[in-house]
Amino acid sequence: MRRIFLLLAFCFALIAALSACAKKSFIVVPKFGPYTLVRSWGAIGTGDGQFQGPTDVAIGPSGRLYVADTWNHRIQVFDEAGRYLFQWGDSGSASGQFRSPVQLAIDSDGKVYVADADNQRVEKFASDGTYLTQWGSFGSGDGQFREPDGIAVDASGNVYVADTQNRRLQKFGPDGAYLSQWGGLGRGDGSFEWPCSVAVDDSGYVYVVDGEGLFGEIVDRVQKFTSDGAFVSTWGRYGHGPGQFYDPMDVAVDSHGTVYVGDSMNERVQTFTRTGAYLTTCLPLREREGYGALPTGIAVRPDGAFYVAVRSNGRIQEFAPRE
Repeated sequence: MRRIFLLLAFCFALIAALSACAKKSFIVVPKFGPYTLVRSWGAIGTGDGQFQGPTDVAIGPSGRLYVADTWNHRIQVFDEAGRYLFQWGDSGSASGQFRSPVQLAIDSDGKVYVADADNQRVEKFASDGTYLTQWGSFGSGDGQFREPDGIAVDASGNVYVADTQNRRLQKFGPDGAYLSQWGGLGRGDGSFEWPCSVAVDDSGYVYVVDGEGLFGEIVDRVQKFTSDGAFVSTWGRYGHGPGQFYDPMDVAVDSHGTVYVGDSMNERVQTFTRTGAYLTTCLPLREREGYGALPTGIAVRPDGAFYVAVRSNGRIQEFAPRE
């Protein structure tokens, strides 16, 4: 349901862009809160540095930025200033190919893990895009997936996958050995309606975005677990106020334990303490007429700056704390 909705939103945005191609684009400046917009790059398209539905961003140990360019079925890599470096992948199911790569994670050695959603698998690459291994297939058994939409890796190299339509989180070793799982369909603590993103902090706590379900069930919350799946806490509910969410789609945690949530349909990024106390709001920039600003991916640098994938705009935006 979410992918269909966002595809429709993307199509409407593309139509608006084409109809306005002879017009000068304009910028609508929102309030960025305690952040400054540093730069923005990208456009809707298939060329180098262009995107069709960029869904997630991740930062490698060298500072390079990796972007899941979902509907172009590839990963693109940029330097810290947004300059295009290289890419890999194309549409298909062979090793190294993708069908809707929706999220990615990078370990301390620079290995890149991609949630290849429509191929029902995880693929692992070297930092230069060299294919290493993969695991997963369609199904509900251990190590199988039904739309793996979120992925994260902890300090030990363990990989956590939000197995969305199976309503569970699965945990694997660095090379795909199945370790454990938790969750199940429901709205209670530790259950999920639509687990679509996952992040791990430096202490090993696991944060899962539980968004809007396939049939319109609304929970819109973040749940926190220990690394072995014991429920710790939860926060958020549907709404538009501080600490509330409308179809959240990504979660990230910085080195200080600040939790960032891409609150997509509210067109904002909210930050929280690791216990769920609300801190700030940042509104991604609406850059062209007819375009929304739906944040679907977040990556935070050690200096507190962060990148946002704005899927409906085909853009990557970088924000930094105000001095």
